[in-house]
Amino acid sequence: MEAIKQIVRIPKNHEIRIKIPQSIPENEAVEVILIVRKKPTTFNQKVSEVREAIGDNLFLNDLRDISEDFKTLDLEGWGKNNGI
Repeated sequence: MEAIKQIVRIPKNHEIRIKIPQSIPENEAVEVILIVRKKPTTFNQKVSEVREAIGDNLFLNDLRDISEDFKTLDLEGWGKNNGI
């Protein structure tokens, strides 16, 4: 299974064209899922969403995984070896 993410804005005609990589064979069956996220418009809405995320186990697991990834990079000294 391969996942390809594209973020687009909805145009006036409400039609979206999907660019498929050449590596995917013609006539291959694919599943297309639209995830619509409304942006919080106020500071209070943003704070509310952050408070919700604190109790979201999937979010917390992702955050932990990312933290572990960066911990490994820090231990390896990636920036020192790459002129950063």
